[in-house]
Amino acid sequence: MSKLPYLANRGAVADAASLMSTHGPDAAFEAALRADRSRSIGNYIHFCRWRQIERLVRLLETDYPHGTVH
Repeated sequence: MSKLPYLANRGAVADAASLMSTHGPDAAFEAALRADRSRSIGNYIHFCRWRQIERLVRLLETDYPHGTVH
């Protein structure tokens, strides 16, 4: 993953966790669908939010460290 997600608040983490528990391995796909739906109705704020949640889900699904490891 080349880009770490921006988290505006802890609600994004709660939404990511909820998607992961509800949709399992399809959680990132569900977040992408929600982002696309938001974009199609012109809600670019929610589009960006769901894209960041998609990135967070993908990050949480990996077993590899990201960023600096001390």
